[in-house]
Amino acid sequence: MSKGPVLFADIGKKAKDLLTKDYNSDQRLSVSTFSDAGVALTSSAVKKGGLSTGDVAALYMYKNTIFDVKIDTESNISTTLTFTDFLPSTKTIASIKFPDYNSGKLEVQYFHDRASFTTAVALNQSPAIDVTATIGSPTIAFGAEAGYDTTLGSFTKYTAGISVTKPDSYASMILGDKGDSLRASYVHHLDLLKKSAVAGEITRRFSTNENTLTIGGSFAVDHLTVVKAKLNNHGKLGALVQHEVIPKSVLTISSEVDTKALDKSPRFGLAIALKP
Repeated sequence: MSKGPVLFADIGKKAKDLLTKDYNSDQRLSVSTFSDAGVALTSSAVKKGGLSTGDVAALYMYKNTIFDVKIDTESNISTTLTFTDFLPSTKTIASIKFPDYNSGKLEVQYFHDRASFTTAVALNQSPAIDVTATIGSPTIAFGAEAGYDTTLGSFTKYTAGISVTKPDSYASMILGDKGDSLRASYVHHLDLLKKSAVAGEITRRFSTNENTLTIGGSFAVDHLTVVKAKLNNHGKLGALVQHEVIPKSVLTISSEVDTKALDKSPRFGLAIALKP
């Protein structure tokens, strides 16, 4: 693949991951095993309130091909097939979920030193089409996204964004929801290894005059322990601790609390990922 600009889907992703990834108020247990033959098996169970769900996933990698299948307790089967460089500088992704045969989707990504493009088409009688494009370099990228419904004959979405990447920081701005929302984010790394960082994100929705500001950070206490926290202007506070108990086995404990309703009990989540 080229060393050009990121895909449009990756604009703003660094701040989003820092402020949302691994935060979990549910009880989750995940066990994964890997083999030298390129096979990975993952079994997960989640308990949310009084409802328990689970799934089993298998992933097989061979040369430039990845086959991924997942079966859950509701008898849904999700399959994804990914080809890298099937054509030069491209990645092709085909997915479908059974028994919903209309959920099929085919996506083609193209990478160039000065641009990247994606086209995704739903595999049904009235396909929806999504197209994205970015131009620029690994340092600065301008991008746009559009979705078109062939049944209605109209655009379902159009979005534009820009990202700027420096060795120790990352900034992005996205105009989305057909021009109704504006989201700006910033990430600053605090160390050379980029294990500790602070981030801020502000979202403005013009139709409701609503603003949401979220700030957070991730801090490496040592090479085995990471602490994360976030707070928004609506009083939602989240925190988590991740500790590598044994090599490739990570224990995550997270909690969320509404500081404007302190009479309510905080929600705690527990996630254990075992990866021998």
